[in-house]
Amino acid sequence: MSCVGQGYDRVRALQLTIHPILPEQICNVQVDALKEENLVAESLRGMEKQLEVKADDLHYFMERVWVPLHGNLQDLVMDEAHKSRYSIHPGSNRMYHDMKILYWWPNTKADIATYVRKCLTCAKVKVEYQKPSGLLTQPEIPMWK
Repeated sequence: MSCVGQGYDRVRALQLTIHPILPEQICNVQVDALKEENLVAESLRGMEKQLEVKADDLHYFMERVWVPLHGNLQDLVMDEAHKSRYSIHPGSNRMYHDMKILYWWPNTKADIATYVRKCLTCAKVKVEYQKPSGLLTQPEIPMWK
């Protein structure tokens, strides 16, 4: 069984640029994660029966690549989705909608929200942390004729 994706490593409509060896890494980690001793930690709760193996030897859940918790590849995928040059620090909703097309793992949305909340760059550009550019002045109240 080969763990190399055939056409998977190209950019898919500029949604995510992925590392060229990411499909192979995911495939190897998926094989390890599906072992009995690691399966409980994945918290799939029976969903592993719904995983299907496609021609690129990756396990898919509902037409999306399953990224196991084992191997810390979820962080790598979120890093790539959040800091790539095509999607510069999107918010958690935008990032989730971009990623849900290609990737899946249990609690994806919550993990993405936590990841974005911890991003220092995103925290600095939030409105509540920005200072006004100059002195605040009261606008003139117009007088009625």
